[in-house]
Amino acid sequence: YPWRHTSKTQLREFNLTEIEAMLGSYTKVLFVRDPFQRLISTFMQGMGSSPSFSSFVQDVLDSGQHNADVAWEPLVKLCRPCLVQYDYVVMFGFLRQELGHLLRRTGLPVDSLLPEFTDTQVRWTYSWLSEQMFSELSLQQKKQLSHFYRWDLDAFPFSSSFLSD
Repeated sequence: YPWRHTSKTQLREFNLTEIEAMLGSYTKVLFVRDPFQRLISTFMQGMGSSPSFSSFVQDVLDSGQHNADVAWEPLVKLCRPCLVQYDYVVMFGFLRQELGHLLRRTGLPVDSLLPEFTDTQVRWTYSWLSEQMFSELSLQQKKQLSHFYRWDLDAFPFSSSFLSD
């Protein structure tokens, strides 16, 4: 459907027949990240105007599911994994391993295309940072965040997420 496709075209602008045809012709890859780490990343990038992580989280919770910014909106709402049959789901923190597998499956040369990832360092850093940021939150905020991201936590294996408890 190149005649209707521009860089700004969204899937919802097509009818169901066109959507099914397009999705059937693409290799669909979904990159997922622990929702709490997404919140931390958004806060650290200064995308919220809050002075503290706790107040930023409160702003997110106050915005609710219907007014959530794409930076922290639940993945299940953004990517519809129950409706779209993704060919690959790639977890942040395992990028080198999973992208290598994906490139091999598509027949592309792995070594020349993969940048150097330091997955172990990234996981350790986010684990430490998550612990620090999580300790800033009230029990009420922790419960509300777990509820806010409940579908993501059910849909994806974020076993080490602070929100899983």
